[in-house]
Amino acid sequence: MPADRHEWITRPGVDPFSAPRKPPLPPAEYDRRIEQGLMIERNRSITLRDGTEIYCDLYRPMDAQRDVPILLAWGPYGKHALSNDVFWPRSGVDPSWLSTLTPFEGPDPVWWGARGYGVAVVDPRGAWLSGGNFHHNGAQEAQDCADTIEWLGCLPWGNGRVGMSGVSYLAAIQYYVAPLRPEPLAALNPWEGFSDWYREFAYHGGIPETNFLPRASDNIRFSLNRTEDTWENAQAHPLFDHFWQSKEPLLEAIVQPAYVVASWSDQGLHLRGSIEAWRRMASKDKWLDIHGQKKWAHYYLDQSRKRRFAFFEHFMRDRPTTVESWPKVRIEVRDSHGTACERAESEWPLARTIYREFYLDTARGTLSIEPAAPSELRMDAVEGVTTFDLRFDQETEITGHAALTLWVETESSNDMDMFVALQKLDERGNEVGFTFYAFYENGPIALGWQRASHRALDDLASTPERPIHPHDREQLLEPGECVEVAVEIWPFSTTFKPGETLRLVVAGSDIYRPEEGVMLPFPLHENTRNKGVTILRSGGRHPSRLCLPFVPPQEGA
Repeated sequence: MPADRHEWITRPGVDPFSAPRKPPLPPAEYDRRIEQGLMIERNRSITLRDGTEIYCDLYRPMDAQRDVPILLAWGPYGKHALSNDVFWPRSGVDPSWLSTLTPFEGPDPVWWGARGYGVAVVDPRGAWLSGGNFHHNGAQEAQDCADTIEWLGCLPWGNGRVGMSGVSYLAAIQYYVAPLRPEPLAALNPWEGFSDWYREFAYHGGIPETNFLPRASDNIRFSLNRTEDTWENAQAHPLFDHFWQSKEPLLEAIVQPAYVVASWSDQGLHLRGSIEAWRRMASKDKWLDIHGQKKWAHYYLDQSRKRRFAFFEHFMRDRPTTVESWPKVRIEVRDSHGTACERAESEWPLARTIYREFYLDTARGTLSIEPAAPSELRMDAVEGVTTFDLRFDQETEITGHAALTLWVETESSNDMDMFVALQKLDERGNEVGFTFYAFYENGPIALGWQRASHRALDDLASTPERPIHPHDREQLLEPGECVEVAVEIWPFSTTFKPGETLRLVVAGSDIYRPEEGVMLPFPLHENTRNKGVTILRSGGRHPSRLCLPFVPPQEGA
């Protein structure tokens, strides 16, 4: 992870005592109490290596005096924001699963305390009442987190080992601190966290994300000092440059045991980066689970907590558990929302994958193994939507990475933004819904995005099924110029019965949007460069095509 070489755009912090939709912020004085079977120390001060003081809440079993392993929940949302009723009803989280001491997206201290674990919930530098200025990921936050882990490892009642667990921000910070290798850090459990700021958080295919990103930026503005302005920084750096390099975690330097979890449902945020983090880690002991459920509900499910417990028991207490028999990869192969089968695998991507290319026919709206005759389709650049269908006549599984190659041109612009979805249709032609983005049941199989001016490829990193764009320059279009653009489609796993159809959707704007009046976090792209008419070409000298990962049954299955 490169050191921060520049002063990024910052802003004055918003008074932490005025935060809307948060419980009242208690004062910073130290407090010790016994509650719900736990010894609780609020506002323990941690002094970082530069003298800055940050605050931590510590939970441990009431009668524990020594040998307690500690789980660290590191996030900017306020260690005081404790509740068993924090998640939106649509998230699927039942409040009865949690205690009222549960930090947002983190481990429940009561559940873990009953099993002999301590939990530390920390407000990072510059967040809430902690000292200093807030840094959103990058070198400074990684160093601060490492200092905190060293401090936790020296607590007299601990066993000298610290693990990390949590969703989203609480997952991503693990990618930053683990390469520093603080000695007490014994085990990682990133549960759905992006690892590529540019491609997964801010610019999908080079198209700016305009809904979740500013909302996330607003959620980290509460401070006594200054905070990094993530939204303004993202807008100030539309190409991949030194700013984005400063946010790159050194995934190859991670060596700690790691249990990584991703979800097919998190198209547009955490899915891609969770898989990539697992793939690039150097850890000898690492496991990857990819489910298809709502992420918060899945994190707090009883079977998920028991699986985490087995992982941490093995690496933080040296106890024999089921982790010794876990497959390296475990995936849910989805049929529809709520219907899937779980399967053990040895690797990702699956070694037995057979990649096949299907050619688009813009005249017929079909996908075919045979090249189409030359044709073109004209559509409104903003409102236009077109589809291409592939009907299956036998049981079929498609699992892995996919890519769409389009030959496109514009009549009246110097750029265009393309939005892509894969959908499933039943035998009657009705769309089959899938769990989507932690809240919805009517989502797609997978999504992809691409700005035409960002079409340059990293030839060394790209493969036919996974185009990688450097995003370090623009190649603007000339009206009437037909160019080839490769679109990365985020990974997925889906089955099709005979008579069911895979539908490819190509559009000039977001294909899925939040329901009217429902203000849930959701990826949107409302600053596109589309105008006039977009022309899609297929066949002949313009072989637009879709590369799909077909998976045959396992031997002996």
